[in-house]
Amino acid sequence: MIRGILVISLVCAAAEVSAEPLRILFIGNSLTAWNDLPSMVQTLAVAGGHERPIVRSVTRGGFSLEDHWNEGEAQKVVAGSKWHFVILQQGPSALIETRQLLIAYARRFAEVIRRAGASPALYMVWPSTTRRFDFADVSTSYTAAARAVKGELLPAGDVWREVLRAHPDIHLYSDDGLHPTLAGSYVAALVIYRGIYKPSSLALPAFGLPEADARRLQAAVLAIRH
Repeated sequence: MIRGILVISLVCAAAEVSAEPLRILFIGNSLTAWNDLPSMVQTLAVAGGHERPIVRSVTRGGFSLEDHWNEGEAQKVVAGSKWHFVILQQGPSALIETRQLLIAYARRFAEVIRRAGASPALYMVWPSTTRRFDFADVSTSYTAAARAVKGELLPAGDVWREVLRAHPDIHLYSDDGLHPTLAGSYVAALVIYRGIYKPSSLALPAFGLPEADARRLQAAVLAIRH
C-alpha cells in the first residue's frame, strides 16, 4: 500500500513539472535581446524538467516602455495570443524621472496584460559601468514598478551587484560597459527562470561557462530574495 502511495505521489509530482507549457512574452530592448535571453530561459526550463515554454519577444534597441507603448506593436502582440507571463524591461531607470516613467508605463501595460489573462513581471537590469553607484536606485525603481502592478519582480540587477562584489573574477559586463557577457545574461536567465517556475534548486546547464563559475552564479541567484 505504501509503495502504491509512493508511486502515485511520484506521478503527481512529475505531472506538476510537465504541465502545459508556459507562454512567455518579453517586451524590452537590447538588454533582453543580447545573447538571446528568451531562448536561454527556454533552455533552462527544459533542463529543469518542464515542458518547453513558448517564448516570443518584442525588442527594440534603446526602447523604454514608453517607446513601446507609443509604437503600439507590443500591445498588439499581448492581445493577439495567449500568454501566461509578460516580462517588461527598459533601461536602468535610476533617476527620478525615468523611475516615474517606468512605473507609469508598467501600469499601462499591466492593464493590457491582465485583460489578456496574463501576469506582468518586471525584469530588473543594471546600471552601466560608469554609473555603478546607481545599483541601489535601479533596484528601487524596478521594485516600485513591480509593486505598482502587483507583478513578479525578477531582480537580475540585485544579483549582478552581489556577484560583482563577491566574485569580481566573473565578468558580467561586455566591453561597451552596459550589455551583458554570456555570464551576465546567464544570471538574468537564471533569475527569470527562478521567478517564473519557483524551483527548489538550480542544478542547470552552464551554457559553455566554466562549471565552477556557473555553480557560483546559481548560488548567487538562490541567495537573493525574490
